[in-house]
Amino acid sequence: MMPPIPDPDGDAVRTELSIRRATPADADAVSEITDQAYARYLPLLGRKPQPMTADHRAMIVDHQVWLLAREGRSLAILELIDEPGCTLIYSVAVRPEVQKSGLGRRLLAWAERQASRAGHERIRLYTNARMEDNLRLYTRLGYAETGREPYQGSTLIHMAKALPRDEPLP
Repeated sequence: MMPPIPDPDGDAVRTELSIRRATPADADAVSEITDQAYARYLPLLGRKPQPMTADHRAMIVDHQVWLLAREGRSLAILELIDEPGCTLIYSVAVRPEVQKSGLGRRLLAWAERQASRAGHERIRLYTNARMEDNLRLYTRLGYAETGREPYQGSTLIHMAKALPRDEPLP
């Protein structure tokens, strides 16, 4: 069982979490969670991180967007883009009041499972070099740096992870 997740009042509670595919009706919730989660990077980057500028409604229609919820309240989102031979983790965003409770890691594991089930042999992501906590997390989870590129006055670090083979989806 995963550790308790604090509620907004600070009390630890143990409740069932669910992950479901987002629908266009969820676009506002996806945007809200993304904006809340990435807001802490505004001073670090001096601009909005890329996921804050995305058209989440289009992402929901064109790609895989997942919502992680507790008792019907959306707490975190995951945006995946299928590419030839791999899956790109475009964004993982967790509401600030429940960050550091394992939800991001849970969604990353979900992403790996989805990529494996789709027959992909690897999963990839990119993050800003200034987001050092993210880099440490991804490295701990088995992602390795595959390249760097300049991006809007900073550096993107590309990372990838080999996946175990799973049965492809029918």
